[in-house]
Amino acid sequence: MRNFSPAKGLVATAACAMMLVPAGAAQAGGGAPAPAPASSTAGEVTAGNTSPEAETASPMTRAAHVCKDAYQIGSTGYIKRKGYTIGSVKQFYSPRCHRNYGYLYVWKGFRKHHRHYTTTVGVYDFNVKKLLGLRIFRNTSASSFWSYPTNTVRHCTAARGSITVPGEQKHYAYSSKRC
Repeated sequence: MRNFSPAKGLVATAACAMMLVPAGAAQAGGGAPAPAPASSTAGEVTAGNTSPEAETASPMTRAAHVCKDAYQIGSTGYIKRKGYTIGSVKQFYSPRCHRNYGYLYVWKGFRKHHRHYTTTVGVYDFNVKKLLGLRIFRNTSASSFWSYPTNTVRHCTAARGSITVPGEQKHYAYSSKRC
């Protein structure tokens, strides 16, 4: 029989407990955008500014011109298909670049069963009633997608993402509205 050290048990218990605690996110407020969390350095991914699936240093992030100090604002939206969650939609804000971004993550459970799909991601501007920064990815199997940067920090906005399987309707969701 293997010996299980008390220290390992404590670490395992703490890790499990942390899985049950929801990650915090900046909430919409009046006036100027909220400052970046003070506990992280620019570009660092922490539980408070993004979920583990976010790939802030990926080639896709660089291709979308996402500023390194961008962090999540508002709450995450979830894309559903046949009662199952297949994707997450988040909005990010960069204090240095003064831009908002939409972010879409396609969940692994969906990707395991669908090799190719089409995704869209953008930032919906409630002032002009348009989807801005829109990017469309056809016949893809990637997991992370960023919109182009949008100059919408003084407007009410929400990220919008969609996933479409060939032969089916579009499934989409919005992150929370942020003003």
